[in-house]
Amino acid sequence: MSWRRRVQLAAIIAFVIAYAGLSHYSNSIAKTHDVGVGLALGPVLLIGLVLLWRWTHLLVALLAAAAAALLLRHYWPLLERNFSVVYLLQEAGFYSLMAASFGWSLRGHEVALCTQLADKVHAPLSAQEVRYTRQVTAAWTVFFLAITLVTLALFTLAPLRIWSLFANFVVVPLMVLMFAAEYAVRRRVLPQAERSGLLAAVRVYFASPH
Repeated sequence: MSWRRRVQLAAIIAFVIAYAGLSHYSNSIAKTHDVGVGLALGPVLLIGLVLLWRWTHLLVALLAAAAAALLLRHYWPLLERNFSVVYLLQEAGFYSLMAASFGWSLRGHEVALCTQLADKVHAPLSAQEVRYTRQVTAAWTVFFLAITLVTLALFTLAPLRIWSLFANFVVVPLMVLMFAAEYAVRRRVLPQAERSGLLAAVRVYFASPH
């Protein structure tokens, strides 16, 4: 791994740790929730605006950003008073959307999402690779669905601090373990396959025109 990649990886890890720490602080310790609301809504709005810009035009994205700013200014006090619910919606909404995205691609004779990603990097895929990537898609569907259900259950049944610990410090390590487990299984099932992982495929997928 080059030094540039190492610096990028270190920066990403530092960002994730700082984000998790600030989010947990906002949930369980802070008396005001300005930072928490920003952390809960900031990534969602940023990703949404970037995707809108990519899928439409810059002007549309700028208009959407202006509309979002006006709405946030008007409803900010309400968001502060219900910060934990806002954060729950962000967390559960993201994971349920991921589960739906993976699961929806498994319907009928559609091409599974992981198959689409692998095809961007390793096309053409063999029948065995198509079958395997479809199974991986199903596994990620179950994973994100389980994370969503546990998130909702902890928010409803456990103290807010416990839910925040799970949301901020457990979910990401679980995702890393899921990637590692899939990689280990792939080495056994498809020993002849190239070693670039799902993240590399995701980068290629979104970098290419649709």
